[in-house]
Amino acid sequence: MTAKRRVVYETEWDAAKVKALREHLGLTQQQLAEELGVRQQTISEWEVGIYAPRRSTSKYLNLIAERAGFTYKVKK
Repeated sequence: MTAKRRVVYETEWDAAKVKALREHLGLTQQQLAEELGVRQQTISEWEVGIYAPRRSTSKYLNLIAERAGFTYKVKK
């Protein structure tokens, strides 16, 4: 019997990745804020680079990204 190995999505969340994930999900800043239990202003601050998500929120963003099939690629 072989065990299934789960691939864990992990990334450092910067402004561009947070915005790209939100857009991939088709959510507004307010909707993503409600999903994460933070203020809309917090999402805005992440997306412009004033702050970055903390460790616990980053883990939740990783889970959301993994389940949504989100992959971030830098446009050249």
